Amino acid sequence: MPECSVVQKSWSELTLEELYCFVKLRTDVFFVEQRIDEEELDNRDQEPTTEHLWTADATGTAAYLRVLFDAEASHLDANLCLGRVVVRADRRGEGLAQVLLARVMEQHGHESMLLHSQEYIAPLYAKFGFESFGESYIEAGIPHISMYRAGH
Repeated sequence: MPECSVVQKSWSELTLEELYCFVKLRTDVFFVEQRIDEEELDNRDQEPTTEHLWTADATGTAAYLRVLFDAEASHLDANLCLGRVVVRADRRGEGLAQVLLARVMEQHGHESMLLHSQEYIAPLYAKFGFESFGESYIEAGIPHISMYRAGH
């Protein structure tokens, strides 16, 4: 995995430039590249319990993910949900998503977590202890699978 610094902030700590950079990355990949036509700005970013994690370089945000907290567990005992995991096209294959996931595991590995993975990337999450459950489904026109990781 590459050496890079991870930035982690809540909504109230974000600068306008930071917000712009990671929203641009998310829209570049999810809307332009993957042609997802579902709502990207779902109001979950600005919740006080949402954690935004990213790495940046001179071009902007290189990789990003967010951690959502739900008071009601959405599957078994998982109150945390990882989402919007994205890596800029020119930085893919460098392990940046793994760097972000490792940080989440350092901080929240004792808690149960849930995520909805595009099927092709599920092996990445399996490396971090996530196990798929249920049937695969189409979300935003792309095959997905739900994954759960018990707290340790």
